[in-house]
Amino acid sequence: MATFGILVGGGPAPGINGVIGAATILAQRSGARVYGIREGFRWLMAGDTGHVTPLEIGDVSRIRPLGGSILLTSRANPTKRAEDLDRVVATLDQIGIDHLVTIGGDDTAFSAWRVSEKAGGRIRVAHVPKTIDNDLPLPPGVPTFGFETARENATRLLSHLMEDARTTRRWYFSVVMGRNAGHLALGAGTAAGVTLFLIPEHFPEGPIRLHTVANILEGAIVKRRVMDRPYGVAVIAEGIGERLDPDDVEVLKDVERDEHGHIRLSEVPLGTVLRYRIRDALAERGIKITIVEKDMGYELRCAAPNAFDLTYTRDLGAGAVRALLSGRSGVMITRQGESIVPIPLNEMIDPRTGRTRLRLVDTSTESHENAWALQVRIENSDLESPEMLKALAETARISEEEVKERYRPIR
Repeated sequence: MATFGILVGGGPAPGINGVIGAATILAQRSGARVYGIREGFRWLMAGDTGHVTPLEIGDVSRIRPLGGSILLTSRANPTKRAEDLDRVVATLDQIGIDHLVTIGGDDTAFSAWRVSEKAGGRIRVAHVPKTIDNDLPLPPGVPTFGFETARENATRLLSHLMEDARTTRRWYFSVVMGRNAGHLALGAGTAAGVTLFLIPEHFPEGPIRLHTVANILEGAIVKRRVMDRPYGVAVIAEGIGERLDPDDVEVLKDVERDEHGHIRLSEVPLGTVLRYRIRDALAERGIKITIVEKDMGYELRCAAPNAFDLTYTRDLGAGAVRALLSGRSGVMITRQGESIVPIPLNEMIDPRTGRTRLRLVDTSTESHENAWALQVRIENSDLESPEMLKALAETARISEEEVKERYRPIR
């Protein structure tokens, strides 16, 4: 009898329970037994089998609409030390698990690949890509599950902020989750029609200077005042915080990191830093403005999945079981069109870094160009127009030459 184990790693995302439910039901109907492994790799790394529980169809038949994860999750990293990886494989062997379904983002995908390699074929491993960041290297147009639900909920919240900004004549800086890529900030921001969005992909490689980000935002504020609209909503991807030059932001120098070495971006007050910097710079020139920062992310991760993710996760969970029972291993499960397509996990690895490759926003697409064109930010055409340049200088209360230098576009 085949024995399946299912675990969840990384941050929550809408639809996790859909994968767990579909995988459990199909595996049991195929004659296999199923175990749920709580808190990802955490207890397996300790050689602890006490956090593994049998899963029956009755346990999972109605969990699909629920947010969160019935198996909980953790960021425990079994690849950091060789002895931890050895202990994970040995513990899975001890339990009798010979088919493993992992659910998670890039770090969990990497861990799944290493477990598959270490097991040497004894344990078949299939990874289901989950993250609201949408940054796993899937084919173009194929989202990670949870992204569409998060985008829908973020769009609704941003739309509320847009109306509040118009009503109260204030600005909102909304920092939206997205450690490496700006998919969520871009997707929700454009859907809500926010004033402008800033994502890491807009900037050249290397550290991003704080004054560059602040000047883009200040320039948009000034331009909106020229347009007699002294309000707006700016969406800022949190990944910009990870790329800020540490010399510019004192808080980044000693910020805590997680088990995978990532900066804990929730502890980087990016919106606050930008709010004070811009508010004070304008106040020095006699311009009074109200800016409110609003971080957005944690309220999206455990939302109930929407119809897209309810169906999508059902396919992915069932697809993982079918792939493993057919003899496949070391694969990431994708749905392309109407087909389930397993992709070898080793194809996801960047040979330069030895880590999972990331999918960034493609800023060369027509869709992105449309999104860019519908923003409000200072463009080269504004600086080349004598009338607009004069209006910007008068509104910002600086010289025309300083307008060109301070608000010079990044593209």
